[in-house]
Amino acid sequence: MISAPSGAGKTTLCNALRQKPDFVWSVSCTTRAPRSGEIDGEDYHFLSKEDFARRLDAGEFLEHAEVHGNRYGTLKASVLENLRNGIDVLLDIDTAGAEKIRACGDSLIMEALADVFIVLPDLGELRRRLIRRGTESNEQVEMRLRNAEREMECWRDYRYTIISGSMEENIEKFRAVMRAERYLSRRMTAVELSRRAE
Repeated sequence: MISAPSGAGKTTLCNALRQKPDFVWSVSCTTRAPRSGEIDGEDYHFLSKEDFARRLDAGEFLEHAEVHGNRYGTLKASVLENLRNGIDVLLDIDTAGAEKIRACGDSLIMEALADVFIVLPDLGELRRRLIRRGTESNEQVEMRLRNAEREMECWRDYRYTIISGSMEENIEKFRAVMRAERYLSRRMTAVELSRRAE
């Protein structure tokens, strides 16, 4: 599970990680409109507000939150199915959603959880990245900066924190975390031990 303030490099990191077969990407649901180049079912499941509410009432979400005026949620069934099959799932989750996942009470999810927070050295760098990205109005940039200041206080809630640098540095840091997680004794089975010993 990866969280970060908007503009800290989380999306770039996740997109790079999705190019490798290490993980299954958890495609979140959202009520926001697609951005240029985004594909329904690949980047997000773009839902109407009514469909999102129906799925929420049916208990289909592992977590859900409202962020920047839009609703986001992670479908529970696909995450659990992959974990049961021994497949790591990569989740791009905001801090509110991360808190809900930690409190979900599902033993399989809690055993598999490796939560990573990405921070920038300072808010000035975040402002520069948001403006350079050019996808938000000045008002939206200011709103994201206010939210980022609050979100950055959550870094202590995560098992791992990565201070964002270049994309290559972020990828290497994240892969180091995953290598360590995959060698935890509690994650090993006898079959895996014999296979890794070969």
